[in-house]
Amino acid sequence: MDNQIKAYWQKFLSKHHLVNQEYDAWAFGDDSAMADKLADLVERRIKTATTSALDTYESDEPLPRIGDYNIILNSKGIPVCVTQTKAVEVLPFKWVSAEHAFHEGEGDRTLTYWRGVHESFFKTQYAALGKKFSEDIPCVCEVFEVVD
Repeated sequence: MDNQIKAYWQKFLSKHHLVNQEYDAWAFGDDSAMADKLADLVERRIKTATTSALDTYESDEPLPRIGDYNIILNSKGIPVCVTQTKAVEVLPFKWVSAEHAFHEGEGDRTLTYWRGVHESFFKTQYAALGKKFSEDIPCVCEVFEVVD
């Protein structure tokens, strides 16, 4: 699969006349159904934002930065599209806005829906870390656009 991702990236670089650019390749969610659903929403440009819990980043893992390229993968590890990060901010879960929830593109796109889904997801992640979820946890809110 790595070769397929590398070939996809090289084709992107050539098409856009770019050199010396780096990328990260990853799938959304914690199961294959979620990975495919969210990759589809990104590809259709409905999902243009994502949120992760800051505490789930490993100590050597950099936070997203404006200008970063990401290859979004489906559940089989096949590239679906390339995104570029346009904005990043870290703020408490309780301060994530309705606008950000809308841009996440999931469910009915409301803050109520977003909170329910993300609270459940983050509780599972925090439990695995031996920590407890609260509405004060720091969240990494990223806005991106599909560039290919």
